[in-house]
Amino acid sequence: MNFDIIDEIKEVETIAQGSGIRDLTRLKKSYGLSNWKKMKGIAHIRLSSGKVKLAELHWYEAHGIGKKEIKRKRYLE
Repeated sequence: MNFDIIDEIKEVETIAQGSGIRDLTRLKKSYGLSNWKKMKGIAHIRLSSGKVKLAELHWYEAHGIGKKEIKRKRYLE
C-alpha cells in the first residue's frame, strides 16, 4: 500500500462474497476461514508524494479478521 487513508471510507458496498470471490482459496489459506466479502468504497488518501486525492478503494473483509489487501482502483477527482 503506497498511500495512507486519511478519513473515513464512505459509500461502502459489497461487490462479491463467498464463492463469488476469485481469490477465496488464497484468502482462506493466508488469513483463515471466515465469511469473506470483497468491498469497495471512497476515501481521501495521502500518496507517498504528499498529495491528497479522492480515490475508489477495494479490499477484502471478514468478520473477526478485518480489512485486508486495500487497493486503490482509481482517482475520482
